[in-house]
Amino acid sequence: MSADSPDRSEPGVEAPGCGAWSDDDLVALGREAVTQEAAALIGLAGALDASFAAAVRVLLNSRGRVMVTGLGKSGFVARKLAATLTSTGTPSQFIHPVEAAHGDLGIVSGSEVLVAISRSGANPEVTALLSFCRTFGMRTIVITADPASDAARAADVVLHTPIEREACPLNLTPTTSSVAAMAMGDALAVALIRLRGFAAEDFALFHPSGALGRSLLLTAGELMHTGDELPVVSDRLTLRQSLPEIVGKRLGGACVVDDEGRLVGLCVDGDIKRVLLDREQALDLPITAAMNPRPTTIQPQELAISALRLMERREGGAVTLLIVADEQGRPVGLLHIHDILRAGLL
Repeated sequence: MSADSPDRSEPGVEAPGCGAWSDDDLVALGREAVTQEAAALIGLAGALDASFAAAVRVLLNSRGRVMVTGLGKSGFVARKLAATLTSTGTPSQFIHPVEAAHGDLGIVSGSEVLVAISRSGANPEVTALLSFCRTFGMRTIVITADPASDAARAADVVLHTPIEREACPLNLTPTTSSVAAMAMGDALAVALIRLRGFAAEDFALFHPSGALGRSLLLTAGELMHTGDELPVVSDRLTLRQSLPEIVGKRLGGACVVDDEGRLVGLCVDGDIKRVLLDREQALDLPITAAMNPRPTTIQPQELAISALRLMERREGGAVTLLIVADEQGRPVGLLHIHDILRAGLL
């Protein structure tokens, strides 16, 4: 490197020519790439035909693992498709086409379908794997931009991703073709979800440790404060008489119940502050004068994520406390938004 050459590793040093581009110019470059890829996806949607339906039926009728393969950028798309299928009720596994030719072919035992992703369809390892799997009695599907390629001729079902050119200005780097192949894989997965009747509860079973899984499994009853932690006061008490229960339980409010234990209202810190500001001798008022007589409630078997939505979207404004009540209208717990935070649902 000459003394006059810029060191691109130094902070603030731009690549040659970059200074001639304005921020708007650079944004326009990104917008052009995204627009081109979006147009290709619209074209792909219009090009779907009976071959797509055939591929869905092949995958739906498979009783073994679905093997997914691809090389290079297509390999990354294949790994994503295998993961998506597995998490939505179609057990799948990625197999590397090169490694398959060097000892990994035994992994296809018990599988019924191979999905191969290849932009050009000309990769010899991918084509060889397709041919072997057909010989092995497996059904084969190829996702390719060239329906006349070797890989396409070696497959039972061809899913054509018609791409005029890549978003790459050199028309070399797989960009638009990778997006189209991923979209085709997602379309297959979505169709299978609908046909299998795959539900949110099923999804949660495959994601028990993630935030998505927790949001689909945890109920209000599992997070609520109940028993001795539940602040409850009688509607016969004054505000002054109710304060020890409200303050002592440290949840910022208390359920107000009648003589039968049925819920008649909720009194929270904000209600107390308002009545103290508005009324003299407010502490001697009945608790019913300060409470909200129409509090929002939820049943214990309802999902905690549903409780969160009720808190956020309640008519009249968001709240931080939610009463968990049984079918007879008796409070059995109190759910604070902090409980939902601790559970990792936010």
